[in-house]
Amino acid sequence: MHSIAHRRLYRRPHALLMIAVVLAAALPVPRAAGADAVLQWNEIAQRTVATANPLVQSRSMAIVQAAVADAVAAVGRDYEGFALRETAAAGASAPAAAVAAAHAALTALHPPAAPSLDAAYTTALAGLPDGPARAEGIRIGKAAAAAILEQRAGDGWNAPASYTPVARAGRWIPTPPASAAPLGPQWGRVKPFALSRADQFRAPTPPPPDSAEYARDLREVYELGGVTSPKRTPQLANVARFWIISGMQGWNPAARQVSTFKKLTLPQNARLLALLNVAMADGLIACWDSKFAHDTWRPVTAIHAGGHGVAADPSWMPLIVTPPFPAYPSGHACAGGAARLVLERQLGPGGHAITLTSATAPGVTFTYDSFKAIADQVDEARVVGGIHVRHDQTAGGELGRRVGEHVCRTAWRLRPGPSSECGP
Repeated sequence: MHSIAHRRLYRRPHALLMIAVVLAAALPVPRAAGADAVLQWNEIAQRTVATANPLVQSRSMAIVQAAVADAVAAVGRDYEGFALRETAAAGASAPAAAVAAAHAALTALHPPAAPSLDAAYTTALAGLPDGPARAEGIRIGKAAAAAILEQRAGDGWNAPASYTPVARAGRWIPTPPASAAPLGPQWGRVKPFALSRADQFRAPTPPPPDSAEYARDLREVYELGGVTSPKRTPQLANVARFWIISGMQGWNPAARQVSTFKKLTLPQNARLLALLNVAMADGLIACWDSKFAHDTWRPVTAIHAGGHGVAADPSWMPLIVTPPFPAYPSGHACAGGAARLVLERQLGPGGHAITLTSATAPGVTFTYDSFKAIADQVDEARVVGGIHVRHDQTAGGELGRRVGEHVCRTAWRLRPGPSSECGP
């Protein structure tokens, strides 16, 4: 089977915050900042950002991994940098550069985590020989973090935003039980990392509510995605709960596992994780542009209204709480499509052994032999969870793949390399 965990801070906020705090308090302390320093600090970053909502998680992870990749590129010159425009002195320590870049970016973005991050930083550097190589690595790592943070200053992530729901068939309105204002209506106007603009790959117009395709997809959700749906198996219920976690919390562990098995080098890991997280971040920026451009309602709203392939059923509720923003295209699918494209190009499409767990499905473990298997299960999770119709997932996956392709071709290009830079 396949799956992964995604804890969203718009869903049962107090319970989510408790899990996030536990994760942040349990930051792994690096055993030594050797060849796997990049992977260790990716895990630390993943756990640190868990206290934020999924959109902020994506931005933070992209900034951190961009800083790490730029710092390592400045030392080894294996590929082009992204924001940093200088190189390190000869002999600089790449592990020290990676550690310093990750630490500087994370503490700037998430100040409450500073005590734990500082402790991990001290331990990591203690595992490296003192001297000019370490000092220069630290210097270039801090410079890389400063460069990407400066580039992202004023990118619009926290800009004021207003949104007025339109009470009309097919349009999004707040959903029960919270009836909250939408999350991130400004996010589609955030400056992308690698895309030229947020609407570069805008999703096409979705099927209208009165179409046969919409009716078919809504009936599927009605039959499989309700709290008491008799057609949904316990296994599928576990899948739905498992994938409440964000894409950042799922795809990063998958990448680390396959990278470790394939014995990627530190520079390869730095580039891989930068491409992965920038693709997911740009995927979500593009996704939110499409979401608020199309402004489609959620299944629960359509089912309560009736007349779109199902009889009106005001008592129907989805298995998992509906996220507070328009449905089309699916955010999980956008991030997942981007992640899958990058990881398949970098690590190969299949033959993997990936094991994932989720904070939102305690005791459940899923294994996968391909990145497609993960993406397919994410799609299934959102439908059987009752919060997306099938074409939300299809469109999101396609948008994400287009974003991932663009990021893979244009960012951190190998030096020297062929015209297409999507390979490892």
